[in-house]
Amino acid sequence: MSDPLIRACENYIVIEPGKQEKFLNAEETLIWLESWLDRLENLPDDLRSISCRASAAQHLIDTACELEISPGFTLQWFAVRLEPRGH
Repeated sequence: MSDPLIRACENYIVIEPGKQEKFLNAEETLIWLESWLDRLENLPDDLRSISCRASAAQHLIDTACELEISPGFTLQWFAVRLEPRGH
């Protein structure tokens, strides 16, 4: 997600296999990703040099939209802009 407009979004839809999609704010999305990173025995190569889980989660939000937890089990997150409905 290199588009600065996307990074400015404060809401995300997160998708876990076998579960209903959820809408989370930016802070909740970071916490959600951190909790999944804590469960991984081996971090992806691009995250191994990042010692702080919060920083690793932020790096994922800034650079990716999915994380493979195990073969066939991939998390996804997408920035969304929520706008008030018209009358």
